[in-house]
Amino acid sequence: MGKTKERIHVLTAAVLSVMFLVSCGQVKDIAYFQDKALDHPEEIDRHGGIVIQPKDMISIVVSSRNPELASMFNLPVVSYQAGSEIVTSGGQQRLLGYVVDNEGYIDFPVIGRIEVGGMTRWELSESIKGILLDKGYLNDAVVTVEFMNFKVSVLGEVARPGTYSIEGDKVTVLQALSLAGDLTIYGKRENVTVIRELDGKRVFYNVDLCSVDVFKSPAYNLQQNDIVYVEPSEIKARQSTLDDKGLRMTSIVISSGSLLVSVATLLATLLAR
Repeated sequence: MGKTKERIHVLTAAVLSVMFLVSCGQVKDIAYFQDKALDHPEEIDRHGGIVIQPKDMISIVVSSRNPELASMFNLPVVSYQAGSEIVTSGGQQRLLGYVVDNEGYIDFPVIGRIEVGGMTRWELSESIKGILLDKGYLNDAVVTVEFMNFKVSVLGEVARPGTYSIEGDKVTVLQALSLAGDLTIYGKRENVTVIRELDGKRVFYNVDLCSVDVFKSPAYNLQQNDIVYVEPSEIKARQSTLDDKGLRMTSIVISSGSLLVSVATLLATLLAR
């Protein structure tokens, strides 16, 4: 009797140890910033904003104490009705934007062709204000520049994969994942990929959400048209494979059953004759 109780205690301890190790492994797999240092502030890299690139669409609005003079440098406002654009001064309005050409230029009213590629929106604002002042067009110009097509896509093991429009000119990989509802339990936190088109090339960055080094990654601050991909864990990959095999097996069984029924029906018909 004593030996039996001893064996039960040993078995219970072994089971608890296994459960503890499994739970620790699960926490290690899903917890963010595991190597963080508490009460040790770190310097934050100030993000100056994304730069304007070819194919970007930007809005530029010039304001002044003289609205009539400022209107010379603004594109018209349009509203959309039944799929067509109608220039209007009332109703639901939308600003037209400038599309940056492949050389990084736009055609600006009155001023003409100006280079904008490689600038932040703040730098472009100051540049246009300088041009207006130097040419004597406006002495009190206020120039507002905004991105109109800043979008990022989030794919893979997240709650709501999709393409998200970003307001302003800054979004981090953590914010993009938050917009997508965070990673599912099957997403690999240590292996998030950011895909970026840079200077005519496609660049891949690996981001480890389990480490505070994520804040130092060149992909931490996303750029326009970046793609964030969350790789599924091995458990999810195996589950998907098993599900796929199960579906194929079910399809084969159903097809085979249909074939057997057809053959039996044909034999019955022949024998009845």
